[in-house]
Amino acid sequence: MSSTAKQSLPRYTEDHARSGLDHKFPAIETWPNQFPGYEILIDDPEFTSVCPKTGLPDFGDIVLRYVPRKKCLELKSYKEYLFSYRNLGIFQENVVNQVLKDVVRACNPVWATVRGEFRPRGGISTIVEARWPLPESK
Repeated sequence: MSSTAKQSLPRYTEDHARSGLDHKFPAIETWPNQFPGYEILIDDPEFTSVCPKTGLPDFGDIVLRYVPRKKCLELKSYKEYLFSYRNLGIFQENVVNQVLKDVVRACNPVWATVRGEFRPRGGISTIVEARWPLPESK
């Protein structure tokens, strides 16, 4: 195969993009909220997953901020949920959006943000942030 043909092959495929999203993530347990109108911040500075393209580990800090409605996330359960990503091949952008999706499913917050600050790999670091409710598209 010529070098021109190699360059025209996609480096990242649809399979890479979907990798990890079909994983059966554990449910995040909750408990009844007792107070209205306050914010919770949960920080996991030792988050790890795996790049589905290279197989190299991704290290990052996942910060969840939310205002609970009727339920709060149970911390040990949330920690075990995040631990399920440890050996999972999934892009960083998908990690952040999947965590937000599962948090919303578990506790239906007033609002929530998930921010992933991933350590440099190859000299580049990544910050990904997702919000609920989703911004309206124009």
